[in-house]
Amino acid sequence: MHTLLLWDIDGTVLASGGAGMAALRAGLLNAFSVDRPLDDIDFAGRTDGWIIRQIFARTGHDCSEENLARMADAYLSELPARLGATSRVLPGVEAALDRAAATGCVNALLTGNLSAGAKIKLDHHGLWSRFAFGAFANDSETRNELGPFALQRAHRHLGYALPPERVFVIGDTPHDVACGRVIGARTVAVNTGYASRESLVAAAPDLLIENLDTEAETFFKFVS
Repeated sequence: MHTLLLWDIDGTVLASGGAGMAALRAGLLNAFSVDRPLDDIDFAGRTDGWIIRQIFARTGHDCSEENLARMADAYLSELPARLGATSRVLPGVEAALDRAAATGCVNALLTGNLSAGAKIKLDHHGLWSRFAFGAFANDSETRNELGPFALQRAHRHLGYALPPERVFVIGDTPHDVACGRVIGARTVAVNTGYASRESLVAAAPDLLIENLDTEAETFFKFVS
């Protein structure tokens, strides 16, 4: 029986150096002629749809399907140029993906990114093809509703349903931990993102590690 590893992207696989926020701000200016800081929005662990609604709440724009799609398209058009040299793969991640695949694990995504945004970010580093499938903000704006989509796609990919003890959610925020808990998965919090270590401890993940480089053996012992 396979093991399913569901990976978050921002702060877990990649550090984008603020590229996402910069692309959102530029998209807001291009699509709605509004230039405002977005630092007052808590992006970490949220979905792109949720974030766009928060932006509209501050700018007074209606959250119509048309406006949401317009903003998403404007953001995605700005994202590739904003990644540049600021985006990097976090330490130990590529080796962990290789080792997981070599030992029969299925690497997949469970991310608040829109699927197109996830592809842009991961393709920038040649990593998109390393993930078999994913659950994205396109599926739901609510982070805790993404897990069931990932499990459905895992079932189709493998041809059988995995028991919860063979599913691991890997992320860098308390929201990732909560999302994994909803589907009964075991959770790994990696202290490489914007969330404080104290907040990760308070979220009570099944495993908390500093990174996937120095604690690779601890990680693989846990998911084996």
